[in-house]
Amino acid sequence: MVADRQEKTETPNGMRSLTRAIAVFEQIQRYDHPQRLSAIAADLGMSSPTTLRILRVLQEAGLVSQTDKSYRLGPAVLPAARVFLENDPLPRIAKPILEQLSSATNLTASLYTRLGSERVLVERVVGETSLGYSLPQGRRLPLTAGAAGRTLLRGLFDEELEVIAEASRRLHYENEDFDLAAIKSRVPAPETTYVISEDERALGIISLATLIPSRQGSYTEALSLTGPIHAVTRTQLEAHAPELLHAARRISDLLASSVY
Repeated sequence: MVADRQEKTETPNGMRSLTRAIAVFEQIQRYDHPQRLSAIAADLGMSSPTTLRILRVLQEAGLVSQTDKSYRLGPAVLPAARVFLENDPLPRIAKPILEQLSSATNLTASLYTRLGSERVLVERVVGETSLGYSLPQGRRLPLTAGAAGRTLLRGLFDEELEVIAEASRRLHYENEDFDLAAIKSRVPAPETTYVISEDERALGIISLATLIPSRQGSYTEALSLTGPIHAVTRTQLEAHAPELLHAARRISDLLASSVY
């Protein structure tokens, strides 16, 4: 009985500690450069002592490294990334299809997967015309901006949209007045097969995106074609919609036949 009471008392605290550790680890993934303790704590709304304790645990596991007084991801993330890229069917299946799509359209082809209230770049093949910026694999991006992000909002209920809106404010993707009404205005209509964005997530960029069909009923992946506005017009980009939709169906069919 004593053990049962202890377990009931300790489990919530243990889960809270784990949740905080995951939050710190995820926040460090969002930074382009090493960050000081005070900045990490402020972004997470945690106290500096609590954040420091968590960072020390993550350091011991090799998930975080420290340079001077700043923190960055540690070398322990590399084995996990390698295993995912080599063994997960999603990037393995998508890579040759993205290469064909990019070659046929001369545009940058990208594959994103939803990760909670964000999306992450899983694979990308750069087109002939430079986008003017580099977007590495694993980069976390908003669901509320950009064609690939907004297409992943389709079909979500208000409760989930509210969670995403709150996270987008907290992560500074959106302004403090970004609410349910604002995010619902960005959700594609149910009958929409693709989404186009211009000057949304990045200035001077136009993008066309569609969902990858899923037999599970929920949509977690999106495929996009992107180019600079000065090199491709909306009409030219939209003409590639059939190719994009075909590529998305191919990825879906191959995933369905694999262990995914």
